Amino acid sequence: MQTGYILGFFILPIFLEGCCDENYQKKKTETQLSPGLRQDAVCRHYKAVEGEIFMMPCIESVNMEVVCSRTGEGREGNKGTSFVCGRKFLVEAKYSGKYTCSGSELFFHLQVVERISLGPGCFQPEEIRELVVNIGGKIPCPGLNCSNNTDVIWYKGMTAVSRLTRSTCQEDGWLHLCKVRKTDTDVFFCDRQINESGVIWTFRRAVNVSVIPDEASYPPRIVHPENNTKEKVELGQCHTLMCKVYFPFEKKFSREVQWYMNYSGNTENMTLLPMEEQQHTRISHKEYKVIRRAIIKEVTPQHLNYRYTCIAGNNVGTSSRTIQLVEKIKVKWPSLVGYPIVSLLLVAGLGTVLHVKWLEIQLIYRSRFQHGKQHGGEKEFDVFLSYVWSSQSAELEGVLTLSPQRGPDSDEEACLSSMDPPNTEEGKSTQRPLEVLLPRVLEDWWGYRLCLLERDVPPGGAYTNDVVLAIKRSQMLICLLSADYLSNNNAVFELESGIQALLQNSSLKLLLIWTSGASASLIQPDPPLPPLVQRALKVLPSLDWTSGKPARATSNFWRSLRKAMPDQRVKLSSLMQDQ
Repeated sequence: MQTGYILGFFILPIFLEGCCDENYQKKKTETQLSPGLRQDAVCRHYKAVEGEIFMMPCIESVNMEVVCSRTGEGREGNKGTSFVCGRKFLVEAKYSGKYTCSGSELFFHLQVVERISLGPGCFQPEEIRELVVNIGGKIPCPGLNCSNNTDVIWYKGMTAVSRLTRSTCQEDGWLHLCKVRKTDTDVFFCDRQINESGVIWTFRRAVNVSVIPDEASYPPRIVHPENNTKEKVELGQCHTLMCKVYFPFEKKFSREVQWYMNYSGNTENMTLLPMEEQQHTRISHKEYKVIRRAIIKEVTPQHLNYRYTCIAGNNVGTSSRTIQLVEKIKVKWPSLVGYPIVSLLLVAGLGTVLHVKWLEIQLIYRSRFQHGKQHGGEKEFDVFLSYVWSSQSAELEGVLTLSPQRGPDSDEEACLSSMDPPNTEEGKSTQRPLEVLLPRVLEDWWGYRLCLLERDVPPGGAYTNDVVLAIKRSQMLICLLSADYLSNNNAVFELESGIQALLQNSSLKLLLIWTSGASASLIQPDPPLPPLVQRALKVLPSLDWTSGKPARATSNFWRSLRKAMPDQRVKLSSLMQDQ
């Protein structure tokens, strides 16, 4: 059987070669016929079979996309049906009608023939005609036996086969290709003429051609796994065995891949493993890729004593690969490698944070976790008050003059006078700006000694030296922050000097009071603040003050301020003697 099949491959080309040689001159005659037919016939009549592929050839002289649209009503009364000549489409009964084509004088009639009207002997179900590459092949014209006219013109796409530069011939309406090429995978059309009531119709039938390689001439080749290799597995876990095989093309499917298990290489007693379905992929004209997997649901110590073989076969032969499973050794890398790496990363990350945020860390520590004792007796002022005048506070400037009322001299008196200002007549005047109200509260009610530049620093000195010296002589720096304050160069210098003093002297306390109800992120001063000030505003202790708040909220502000004040006051004996 196989010997006769091989002899047929050799005999058929010889027969076709003779056919092609006899008709080579005839092909030249047909070459002249086809273009003239396509160019001169302005009005055409075509018949097509319902459900087959159809394509209307274009006039070669028209170098543009030609759209053919129906001008009248078709069989089903559908209007507006159109298609592009030179393009394949599946014809339906509704396409019957008269068409005109844009950009040319071409118009034609299309009649779609129903399948049942052809009769059982004339209609052939559409199937793919398979031809073997590099040898001769024949393509039949469907329904040719139902007509006395065996004169057929063959087309491949839009081009007549007789015009192609290749060896072909026709015999009894069949198209003979002396040598089949890969590019012959296409739709071929056979046209024959039919005379009905004096009208010449072109009956066009379509044949799908698929070019296939020669039959398999070698066994499959396994590319994975490699032979006599070992795969690492974990006991108690699921494991998948994969076999990847390349098969040569076969017209009749015979590709099969199986996984077997045997004990210690004993191939006489092999057990078929549970497997998934094969996965087929065509990777080239001549080869298929097949992958098949076997599943071991739970690996046990017994599985390590077996051998696993993948066997792939086709009509030509078989190939096999054998592997073994070995237990994967778990390395306790967290204790050997992981801990030092994690520790190193932790130290590196901590060092990076300290490097980037060292200034903020210093300010947080010095402002919130003061170490050492504050020596109020060594200072001249309890508080250096830094602020700028607002339009409202400028009218009340006179109230900043030190009141003749004395502050308390003892802790007992300070305790008695530390009542909440909102509960007193002075505290109820919360509509006053804080830069006016705060000095009265700190000095007259709480008995702290304030340093105000315009009052307590003699004029005529260097401003920068006076500010730095006044801050050093004070236990605490309070800054009343607002948009006007952060836009004032002198005020920002006082704040910056206090921050630098805080970094140098841990006994200085620094408190920010926002008087505008906004935070540093919402205020964009012009010119921009120094980088030191920008970073310090985010971490320094602060309070919020807004005039007109409810009495309870205002009371909480004063209590918080009272707790933030220095524990010891400067001695005022010399000041009282002067007064």
